[in-house]
Amino acid sequence: MARRKLIYEGKAKILYEGPEPGTYVQYFKDDATAGNGAKKDVIEGKGVLNNRLSEFFMLGLANIGIPTHFIRRLNMREQLIRQVEIIPLEVIVRNFAAGSMAKRLGMEEGAALPRPIVEFSYKDDKLGDPLVPEEYIIAFGWASQQDMDDIVSMALRVNDFMSGVMYGVGIKLIDFKIEIGRVWDNEFPRLVVADEISPDCCRLWDVETGQKLDKDVFRQDLGNLADAYTEVARRLGVLPSNVTHRPKPTLIN
Repeated sequence: MARRKLIYEGKAKILYEGPEPGTYVQYFKDDATAGNGAKKDVIEGKGVLNNRLSEFFMLGLANIGIPTHFIRRLNMREQLIRQVEIIPLEVIVRNFAAGSMAKRLGMEEGAALPRPIVEFSYKDDKLGDPLVPEEYIIAFGWASQQDMDDIVSMALRVNDFMSGVMYGVGIKLIDFKIEIGRVWDNEFPRLVVADEISPDCCRLWDVETGQKLDKDVFRQDLGNLADAYTEVARRLGVLPSNVTHRPKPTLIN
């Protein structure tokens, strides 16, 4: 492989300079982290699965008119994506109480919310990605009021799509987070879904049993994370239906 310019390395992905102006190559690692990096491990095949699953969701969003940074999958671990300016927010959509929300409000895990709730956290691991209100976001210039209106609308559309797709394969979408980036078309900024959409950034529970099929398996030591992600991919048709063990790259090339 030719040497490429490293742009950025995060906990789960690496960005390299792309082959064309305005593009990056996004590489999915096998690293798993929790608690802002306090817990770490390497899970064989995780990057391959997340690459393929994120491709599946990004293409699905594009098909219903939601713009994304995704251009195409290059191989088992890499995608070609558009270069975007990431808004420094995690956009969280919650359908059921879980995780930090359940702890903050003393709610039972899995309690249905009266409607989907959109929250925002400031992307800074050193600060613990604190929740921030829209007033902060607008006052500090991270996004305009129009941006925020568009982001909320986009997040709810993503939620409708994701909830329907997941429920169709017997999975309940508890919550998820996305990142939003800006691209410029003829000097006009446009918002797109960026980063990734995978079980790393969703809570996914089996509709009938409540079994967790997301990164909580790793956070809470509930079993093998690769097996959980493989099950999600199998149900969505991303993996052959006869795959029942930890994934090997040749299975989903």
